[in-house]
Amino acid sequence: MAKLYFHYSAMNAGKSTLLLQASYNYRERGMRTAIFTAALDDRAGVGRIASRIGLHADAELFSAETDLFAVIDALTRSGPLHCVFVDEAQFLSEDQVWQLARVADRLSVPVMCYGLRTDFRGELFPGSRALLAIGDELREVRTICKCGRKATMVVRLGPNGKVLHEGDQVAIGGEDRYVSLCRRHWEEEMGRLPPEDLVGFAGE
Repeated sequence: MAKLYFHYSAMNAGKSTLLLQASYNYRERGMRTAIFTAALDDRAGVGRIASRIGLHADAELFSAETDLFAVIDALTRSGPLHCVFVDEAQFLSEDQVWQLARVADRLSVPVMCYGLRTDFRGELFPGSRALLAIGDELREVRTICKCGRKATMVVRLGPNGKVLHEGDQVAIGGEDRYVSLCRRHWEEEMGRLPPEDLVGFAGE
């Protein structure tokens, strides 16, 4: 039975690398895949996914208006489709997540989504919220905080290199604008902890 998967993490955990490697493994065995990425994210070029270690591939674009079920259904009519991959899945709408669920349920094509769980404010992205709610399998892609703990949160840096405490949820830019942190260090950087709670934390 085909499933809807959500691979989630903080920034710089290697999600795109995992996506590209998984698609390559399918294609190496003569299987056909479709790769999608958000139209608003053109850091690697329009219609292109690239990882920090140099892997890259062309991708179909999705925007807020894209009916992903219709697009993928059309792809299946031109030949067998063995897996669908979606990068930057946090930018999906709730409706689009349901469309991808229907791809798995009605077209019997597995869908592998990769994206961030929360934004720099610690709030869920709409696409991530829907994937966490209805995804068949949730898989955390781990990265580490500066202290060595698992990083689950991210902060956004301003032009002066200081942590931003407010702003738009979506701001496409270089990865050097974001830093992945554990929850406790995120609270510290966001000014959510009283000073007395920070005493002795650095050495723990």
